[in-house]
Amino acid sequence: MCVDPVPPPAGHLTRRGVLAAAAVLAGTTALASAPGTAAAARRPEPRGGDLVIDGGTLLDPATGAVVEDGVVVIRDGIVRAAGARDGIEVPAGAARLDARGRWVLPGLVDAHIHFNTVDEASDAVRKGATSARSGSTNFYQDIAVRELARQVPGRAPRLKAAGVFVTPDLGDTVLADPDLTPLARLAEGVRSPEALRRVVEVNLARGADVIKTRVNERAGLPEQDPLTQVYSYEQLSEVVSAAGRRGKGVLCHSYSEQGCHDAVTAGIRSLEHGVYVGERTLHEMRRRNTFFTPTLTAMAGLAESSDPVLAERGRTYLPILKGAVRAAHELGVPLAAGTDSSGGEVDPIGREVQLMHEAGLPALDAIRTATTSAASLLGVEREAGRLAPGFSGDAVVLSGDPHQDLSVLLAPLHVVRAGQLVESA
Repeated sequence: MCVDPVPPPAGHLTRRGVLAAAAVLAGTTALASAPGTAAAARRPEPRGGDLVIDGGTLLDPATGAVVEDGVVVIRDGIVRAAGARDGIEVPAGAARLDARGRWVLPGLVDAHIHFNTVDEASDAVRKGATSARSGSTNFYQDIAVRELARQVPGRAPRLKAAGVFVTPDLGDTVLADPDLTPLARLAEGVRSPEALRRVVEVNLARGADVIKTRVNERAGLPEQDPLTQVYSYEQLSEVVSAAGRRGKGVLCHSYSEQGCHDAVTAGIRSLEHGVYVGERTLHEMRRRNTFFTPTLTAMAGLAESSDPVLAERGRTYLPILKGAVRAAHELGVPLAAGTDSSGGEVDPIGREVQLMHEAGLPALDAIRTATTSAASLLGVEREAGRLAPGFSGDAVVLSGDPHQDLSVLLAPLHVVRAGQLVESA
């Protein structure tokens, strides 16, 4: 059964609701009361802060260069200068953050996280994730979080939103938008080309930056088998094509070897989880420049579950996934760090970096998975992942040398978001 032909989703109406909700969250009542999308055009763009991070040891993940007694000058939320003190003019009277004896890195990137509340978004920033990519939400909360980040940067990471999950059973998500409700009539769920396109189109009308789909069932539900494939190569190709027509990439929840291969050859942008990804698929990923976001943190958390089925699954999968990460790195497959945090618990992105290192990556390469590499996946490689002129004024100040001990990333001493010092966790 196919979806009845109807006009395209009414993006201008639903997006207005999203922006109005974000305005309420951010405390900007003018946007909420203004009519239509003209309000978005009239709202002033918030400015970032001015700050000098003074005296720390700077690490540039792109080059590996280390500069002692460094200075970072941030004005209007943008890095204007960064490097050795000599040759950098520090503005008189500028607010200063004393970083002497500390290490200073660019703000970190969590490439797979689920935001449902303002508290979760704020907690992610406090733990060092100044940029992120949503792994989907049930009711478009991530699109509102993206706007919140623009209005009040200290309360949310710069975000690429995925909207709702393209999955066979939408459940209550059919209530996320009136244009999704016709899908509730489908006895077999979201499987036909028309139904798959409908969910993608509604997401794009709501302003999604990326599309999230799946090829396997979930690992975090004991009644599901994560090696069971739910979408075929042809169905995944339909999702990729629908997203690609609007220039959007697709991230794909995956576990089985065949599922991973079908997803990659269908043209996804990034493979999520990917426990049993095989060598043939990894070679294909390198050829296509497909990213691998293994979410080791989520798998490690599964191993600590109180549910015996989930705990056994996590203990079995985690070493296999670490082996896949190591193989991917050796082959040159681009890796991105993502915690897969959800349900109110926000894991520090530094934990994912630690686990990347435990899987076999050198410390600097592990750091790159949460800076330059993840920024490239998100398409913000000219804004995030480095402290260099023209980049966003996002930084973490650490208690020690991350080359020697990556645990310093778990609890940054200070987080700076768009030139503003964020309240510590």
